[in-house]
Amino acid sequence: MRIPFSELPGRHERHYRRRLDNPLFDPPAVADDEALLEVQRLDHEELLAFITELRQTVSRAVALKPREETEVVLQLKEDLERLYETSCGLADEQGANKQAIEHLIGAILQTVRANAEGDALAVQELAMEEQARALHFTLLQQPLVADLLHPESLIDREALVPTLLSESEEAVAAALTLFDDAQRGELAREARALLASRDPERRLPEAWARLAQIEEGLPAPN
Repeated sequence: MRIPFSELPGRHERHYRRRLDNPLFDPPAVADDEALLEVQRLDHEELLAFITELRQTVSRAVALKPREETEVVLQLKEDLERLYETSCGLADEQGANKQAIEHLIGAILQTVRANAEGDALAVQELAMEEQARALHFTLLQQPLVADLLHPESLIDREALVPTLLSESEEAVAAALTLFDDAQRGELAREARALLASRDPERRLPEAWARLAQIEEGLPAPN
């Protein structure tokens, strides 16, 4: 291939690269300059769309009135959280954008907390929500999590197991938190069957290690 891979790829290029000459996928992707350029183009379009929406959302935040309606404030917070989730799956360095979004969410939460002062239940619910958000944002630092949670995820049901078997230990550890025990058990069964079929001679040690990771802590099969 003459076209170089991106240093910080977006979700389209990531999925192309995880499928590239990977026997766990059916079919695997093949090395092709045009295919690589196309996924890079799609990632660039998503980045431009994100930047446009982020600027519009920041303008909405700046235009908030001192006593803005609660629904308006909460909708803005929801949009910012969604943009943060999107930013974690984009191409290029997004650290500054993520930091700016977190700053805006923090400013909005200060207003929400001030309005909830004196309501013990509301304060408790806000604290629980902040803890959940912090955990969610931490998980999103793994691009695989962002790829899985994207509303138009490229990782469909058929690609899920090959993807998990092709990722790093850290990425899979984060991704597994998205599944309950029953779902994880089903993933483990499918992963074992896939490896038995595609790699009976165990020439893909990392994939077998990911299988062990998926199976860890699950009840032994009957």
